[in-house]
Order: sequence, then C-alpha cells, then structure tokens
Amino acid sequence: MSIVFDESLHTGNELIDSEHKELISRVNKLVDSCQKGTEKMTAVKTLDFLMDYTEYHFTDEENLQKEVGYDRLAEHHAKHEEFKQAVNELREMLEEEEGPSDAFVGAVNKNISEWLVNHIQGWDKAVADFIKARK
Repeated sequence: MSIVFDESLHTGNELIDSEHKELISRVNKLVDSCQKGTEKMTAVKTLDFLMDYTEYHFTDEENLQKEVGYDRLAEHHAKHEEFKQAVNELREMLEEEEGPSDAFVGAVNKNISEWLVNHIQGWDKAVADFIKARK
C-alpha cells in the first residue's frame, strides 16, 4: 500500500511537509522493496535507509517543537520512540526470515504506513496548528 502525500497530510509547515514527503517516499520504497522475489538485503538496506531519515526528521520536528514551546513535546517524543521501536522490531523480523514475507509486508503496512499517516494527521497537524496560533 503506497502512501500518497495529499491534502489530508498537509500541515502547512514548509519544513515538516517537505520532510514528510521524503519520509513517505522512503516508506513507499520499502513497500516496493518487499515485492515477491526481492532479496532480503534489498529490504534490509531500504529499512535502514528509512530509519536514518526517520531519525533526522524526528530530530528536526522535536527541535521545532522546543523552539515554539510546544506543550505536548514529551508525549510527541514518546510517539516517535514507539515508531522507532516498531521499525527495530520489523528489522528483527526481517533478519529472521529469508526475505520479505507476507507477514512482514502486513506489518510494514500496519506499523509504518498506517502509523505514519495517522501520526501526521493527528500529532503533526496539532503541532502545526499550535505554531499557527502562536503567530
């Protein structure tokens, strides 16, 4: 299931939206790398590539929240940590398998794709609204 960056994922914050587009691109590459017959190492490298960008993005997002005095930073950080844990669990799952299985693809869709869309639509839009209200 590919994610399309549409109006429902637009926060109105240029930095966050541009990073979300890149993050979504990497998630979509991970999903694509899990097609039948794909080598395990291709999926592992794509998952690592996603995690590297996730770290970068979450740091930027949390720094922005600190700058504006966002009152739910600790809760938002905890959500980011949940996502990182889910990605680590997927990596462990992939390492135990010979390649991306149907169960792995299902877990990617639920724990990465769906989580990311829900997070942007809820948590990240709340941050953007907070910033707009402060201006």
